[in-house]
Amino acid sequence: MNLYWLQSGGCSGDTMSILSYEGNLFNFFSNIGINVLWHPSLSTISASEHDTLLNNILNDTESLDILCIEGNVVCGPDGSGMFDTFRGKPKKDLISALTKKASYVVAVGTCAAYGGIGSYDEMQGLGLQFHHEEENGFLGKNFLTKDGHKVINLPGCPIHPKALENILNKLTHNITMTFTDTHTDAEYYNFTVHQGCTRNEYHEYKVEEKEFGEKGCMFFHLGCKGPTTLSPCNKYLWNEVNSKTRAGVPCFGCTRPDFPQPYPFYETRNIIGTPLELPRGVDRAHYLAYKDMAWAAAPKHLTDRKHRV
Repeated sequence: MNLYWLQSGGCSGDTMSILSYEGNLFNFFSNIGINVLWHPSLSTISASEHDTLLNNILNDTESLDILCIEGNVVCGPDGSGMFDTFRGKPKKDLISALTKKASYVVAVGTCAAYGGIGSYDEMQGLGLQFHHEEENGFLGKNFLTKDGHKVINLPGCPIHPKALENILNKLTHNITMTFTDTHTDAEYYNFTVHQGCTRNEYHEYKVEEKEFGEKGCMFFHLGCKGPTTLSPCNKYLWNEVNSKTRAGVPCFGCTRPDFPQPYPFYETRNIIGTPLELPRGVDRAHYLAYKDMAWAAAPKHLTDRKHRV
């Protein structure tokens, strides 16, 4: 299968992430039958050869099976798209043309999926099919690839290499997938960051961390979005070693459609000490009743370990 990777409005962080893939990236592509036509950090063809490749794709003399787009679609200023150009023309025009030629379109990273950074300002960044939670991104709600597929979203800032490995394996082996309402693979994005967090026991007994370096849960005061964010960060560790919460850093919710949030990251918004946003699936009335009792029942080994490290 032929794959073309286009970088649009973004920081190239998703590319940097896949370059940290734990195995041999070239062997992975080869083993699953992917021919990388172009990737800006992997390909060695000249600029003129790249122009020829693009012309062949757009003229249907080169097949395009998988189009990966990294970064959001830049529409600023004022809808012109001239903040991000290719050969003097808005890159959004090239994106529009290439998506019509691909069998599958994969939005790599939160910016490509939902708009992400630059979606709140004059950059006018849009996700491919979504703008935050709404299905009104650049390509529109009704967009389908030439083979009848919606855009496949791989959110993350950046994505975990395992997310790309997972989706490419499924596409090349024709594995049937179920998708969420926001077009993510329901099998991969079906865990919260909270699941597998090494601070879970602190959370259950409301042993709270109020300053960085303490031993406690960061959800109640330090803005951790682990209980509200679908991403297997504590199942597939980064570099098979660590995750934000294991290192004592709050989850930023980077796979969520509303990322980055327009309010402070290291604060938990609350009303009289109760977080405005509760863990997924938790009823507010039951939460209030349970948490009032949790601290009183906290085991001594938790309260004794609440100290700076």
